[in-house]
Amino acid sequence: MRSAIIFFISLFLIAPIAGAASIETSAKQAIVIDFSTGQILFEKNADERMPTSSMSKVLTAYVVAEEIKSGNISIDEKFRVSEKAWKKGGSKMFVEVGKKVSVRDLLNGVIIQSGNDATIVLAEGIAGTEEKFAEHLNNVAAKLGMENSHFMNASGWPDPDHYSTTRDLATLARHAIKDHPEFYALYAEKEYTYNKIKQQNRNPLLSLDIGADGIKTGHTDIAGYGLIASAVSKKDQRRVIVVINGTDSNKARAEESEKLVTWALNGFKNKTFISAKNDQFKVPVLFGVSDFAPAGVENDLILTVEKLASDEFASKFNAISNLEAPIKKGDIVGTIEVTQDNKPYMTISVIAKADIAELGMFKKLFAKTKHRFSNKD
Repeated sequence: MRSAIIFFISLFLIAPIAGAASIETSAKQAIVIDFSTGQILFEKNADERMPTSSMSKVLTAYVVAEEIKSGNISIDEKFRVSEKAWKKGGSKMFVEVGKKVSVRDLLNGVIIQSGNDATIVLAEGIAGTEEKFAEHLNNVAAKLGMENSHFMNASGWPDPDHYSTTRDLATLARHAIKDHPEFYALYAEKEYTYNKIKQQNRNPLLSLDIGADGIKTGHTDIAGYGLIASAVSKKDQRRVIVVINGTDSNKARAEESEKLVTWALNGFKNKTFISAKNDQFKVPVLFGVSDFAPAGVENDLILTVEKLASDEFASKFNAISNLEAPIKKGDIVGTIEVTQDNKPYMTISVIAKADIAELGMFKKLFAKTKHRFSNKD
């Protein structure tokens, strides 16, 4: 029997790096994460609800990619432009009422041109109405782990009940890159022409030589200027995600996001701390055909660490006591406690790497009797 209940920390977005917040930003809300490890390198009011403005179009584009992937729609399928879409204000793709536009063009219109009209055409083509599409956005957001977000429309048009956080938008960005890399490539395009109208991508980082390849800007009078950004280091191919909001100008947005991206790429590195292939453990097993179960971590434990920090990581393996056969491959059989400078940092599970069958009836009875007497005071 397992002697304790073990709690585990998710590796998707884990604790901040101790002492890493050696930078400031004028943005009202911000978060910086390492893409591979999900570790938080910096945060400021990251759970504060805020208007998403056009940054929520990333979720609309994600849902469209999901619909294409599932076969519900085709990228070459065409949707008719409604009067509602044609009349929508703000940034536009300049679709014409009554015309049919391909999903391919509409995706470019949303991602590169930030067209509010294009988001409505897609929403109506997929769900019938923008309101119904917004309901689906909320369902998808919940599945992605966006715990503090709510969407009322497809474009991010201002609404008191339409909000998110920089943490949730970072989660969304990570999924957009991981789940649909073929569509993520669109975010790096610097311009797109539709209906003979050429428009530039509003992302200020794409024109800089810092490895930026996405993702999406946003701006309203209430929210200020925001940006979901991602960039890859040329040196080691590390990717970081930066989300800021609430800067007071286009210039400030560009400067603050560039500063955070450069800091995150230059100041940190990823290090394999525990290998799923090489780091193996032996866990004692009672009443099994083998006295020990081979065990290890399911995936490599890769940690993001400061390049010049003196912080030291250490680990301690704790096997679950009185573990009885049968053991199935993949069963949790222990934990690894990771500390940083002798302070608790995270806990991960250790799993059995092979099946361990239980002894036959008579051998098991004998083993239990021997175990009982050997454990008497």
